[in-house]
Amino acid sequence: MTDVPARSATTFDRTAVRRALLDWYDAEARVLPWRIGPAERRAGVRPDPYRVWLSEVMLQQTTTPHATPYFLSFTKRWPTVSDLAATPDADLMAAWAGLGYYARARNLLACARAVADEHSGVFPDTEAGLRGLPGVGAYTAAAVAAIAFDQAANVVDGNVERVMARLFAVETPLPAAKPELARRAAELVSDDRPGDWAQALMDLGATVCRPKSPLCDRCPLTAFCAGLATGAPETYPRKTAKAARPRRHGVAYVLTQGDRVVLVRRPPKGLLGGMLGLPTTDWRSEPWSEAEAKAAAPAKADWRYVGEIEHVFTHFALGLKVMRAEGDWSHGEWTAPAGLDGLPSVFLKAARLGLATDLFS
Repeated sequence: MTDVPARSATTFDRTAVRRALLDWYDAEARVLPWRIGPAERRAGVRPDPYRVWLSEVMLQQTTTPHATPYFLSFTKRWPTVSDLAATPDADLMAAWAGLGYYARARNLLACARAVADEHSGVFPDTEAGLRGLPGVGAYTAAAVAAIAFDQAANVVDGNVERVMARLFAVETPLPAAKPELARRAAELVSDDRPGDWAQALMDLGATVCRPKSPLCDRCPLTAFCAGLATGAPETYPRKTAKAARPRRHGVAYVLTQGDRVVLVRRPPKGLLGGMLGLPTTDWRSEPWSEAEAKAAAPAKADWRYVGEIEHVFTHFALGLKVMRAEGDWSHGEWTAPAGLDGLPSVFLKAARLGLATDLFS
C-alpha cells in the first residue's frame, strides 16, 4: 500500500463522511456511458432507468472495461427496453456471448419482456416494484432505485463491502460479515443525493480503495478510516480460506464439413443454457479416455484427439479434450469459422484448437 502514517484513533462523523465522499465524487466521478454525472444531475438531467438496469446486469461478475463495448453495442441495437423485449432469444444470447454467466442473459430478456408487457415499457420507480421483476435481485433493485430514481436505497456490492470493512475495521470475515457490512452501509444512506452517493461508493472502491494496494493517500475518507488506523487497511475485509475449486472433465467435438463447423443449441436451463456451442459429453469428475471420447461422439466419423483446453468457471475448473473429424451430421447447425467468434469462450477455445491442426490435408 501507499505509505500513509498510521494513527492510534479515528473519529467518525456521518455528516462529515458523506460530505467528504460526495465532494470527492463531484471532482473525480468516472465518466461511464451509462452514467449521468454529478454536474448533469445538478442541471436536471435524469438517468434512463433502462440504461442503468442494463449496465448493472452486465457489470455483475464482469469488469467495467469488458462490459462497456457490450453496453454500447446493446444500446445501439436495442435503444429501449421494448426494443430489447422484442428480440428473439437466440439473437440476445448471441449478442451476450463473451460476457459469461449466461443465466443473466436469460433473466435480462425475461425482465425486459415483463417491463414491456406488464408495465407499458416503464420501469417501476421503487425498490419494491423493481424486486417484483423477474431476475431482479436485491442488489440490482437497490442500484436502479437509487441511481435511476434517487430513492434512498442501500446499494451494496463488493466494492462497497470492501469500503465498509476498512472504514469500520470489521473483524468478522466474509461471507459471515455481509450482514454487518450492509448495516454499516445503510447507516450512511440519506435522502440527500442517494444516486450520487451509491455511485461515489462504487467509484471509491473501484479506483482508490482497491482490493490490493489501496491508494490511501488519494482517499477522501482517511480521517475516518479505522482500517487505516490499524496500519494494515489492505488486510480488510477479512476472508475465510476458500475451499479448493472442484475439477470436471469433458470432451468437445469439432466436426467439420469443408469450411463449415457443426454447432448445437444447448438446453435452455443450466450452465451456458440456450447458447450455441460445440457438441460435448457430460462434464464429470473423472477424465475421459480417448476410447470413451470416440464412443460418445455425436456422429460416426474418424475422430482424432488434438489436445485439451482449460477453462475456469466460478465454481469449478473444466478440462475439455478436443476431438476433430470430417463428416456429416443432421442434428446440428453448420457455420463458417467466422461465425465462431460469437461462441462462449470455452467453446471458442476448443474450436480454435480443433481447427488449428489440419488432420485432413
